[in-house]
Amino acid sequence: QGLKPIVPTESPAPIFGTTSKLASDLPATGSFLGNNKVPDLQKIFQKADGVPVHLKRGVPDKLLYRTTMALTIGGTIYCLVALYMASQPRHQ
Repeated sequence: QGLKPIVPTESPAPIFGTTSKLASDLPATGSFLGNNKVPDLQKIFQKADGVPVHLKRGVPDKLLYRTTMALTIGGTIYCLVALYMASQPRHQ
């Protein structure tokens, strides 16, 4: 045999008895019950009003942004304090 790759000559048996459906076999409508929000969101996000994209949707975005910044700054200060305390010798 040597270093030749072993290639199976017959296809393996299917694990599940179901067949896969093609996209053309699926019904065109009826499977998605919601409405398309993408055009509305595109209007909001592409408006040239000088507001950064991550703050375009108002108060919820501002709240998330400020919370993230507070946690980031708090975590940085905590890490610096822990590093300072770890660098000091212990008093006996």
